[in-house]
Amino acid sequence: MSLDDLPDWLPAWCLDHLGDEPAHVLFQLQQTSMVFGLRLAGGTDVVVKARADDGRAVSCVAAQAQLAERGFPCAQLLTPVVGVGSLAVHAEEFRPGGDVLQGGSPDVAVRYAEVFAQLMAELADVTVAPPLPNPRWVRWDHPDSGVWPVIEFLDDRHQSAVPAYVVDAADRARRRILAAGLPCVLGHADFEAQNLRWHGREVWAVHDWDSLAWQPEAALVGAASGAFASAGPPTLAPIESSEAFLVAYQDVRGRLFTAVEQEIAWAASLWPAAHNARWEALHGDIPVSGDALRAQAAERLRRANA
Repeated sequence: MSLDDLPDWLPAWCLDHLGDEPAHVLFQLQQTSMVFGLRLAGGTDVVVKARADDGRAVSCVAAQAQLAERGFPCAQLLTPVVGVGSLAVHAEEFRPGGDVLQGGSPDVAVRYAEVFAQLMAELADVTVAPPLPNPRWVRWDHPDSGVWPVIEFLDDRHQSAVPAYVVDAADRARRRILAAGLPCVLGHADFEAQNLRWHGREVWAVHDWDSLAWQPEAALVGAASGAFASAGPPTLAPIESSEAFLVAYQDVRGRLFTAVEQEIAWAASLWPAAHNARWEALHGDIPVSGDALRAQAAERLRRANA
């Protein structure tokens, strides 16, 4: 992307809120948010993130800022959230470098679980308004009719393409999570390999704080235990690796889950995979999550008592 391709509002926004205009585009990404890596005219590298203002961004950015101030490995904030039309926009430091830790083995699961436990311990001391609605891939608490939350760009497609086993797994997992009635906490809901960077055995950066959620602790841990190995197209980790993740998390936190929490963790490990399998089916993508879900759903549902 060249400077000419930047949104019209962005150069003036940088001048107003960062004191300088963009001189070079380092990178541009489009996922849940629009993310622009920019080199300003004075030589400073920054990241500007813009997303549809659904009310979540202020809480997510405030939580990230508090963790960064305590020394947790995430980007420091350079601005608060600023409204630009229908967008919520903020800037943060550019934190490049580090490697993606690949693999879905139990040993790799333990390393991710240790970081997730530290992250959750830090977030337990953060007070922000719940970042609702939750990200769609962990929005099993939606008030909409049917299994899935209303997501127009998915709902407009032919739902007959979604395999019955995907819908069944999502429905049973959702019912189990909601029946438990566990209290909600703040947590990272997109804890995938692609969102972390490492220097050797030390984590260098945890990214994607836009994906904080307000769900039961056991459910957030369970979701992470299934998703941690995703370094490209989302997948579902092997069952033995999710088990290692759950055990390691509890060891680091120094508290064993109750029997109900164990079941909720296993149920929640399925929901993001079901969401991703639905996405694959509706878009005609290779069924990476779909195949893993087909192979593992019965055992995960058994462990969830669902």
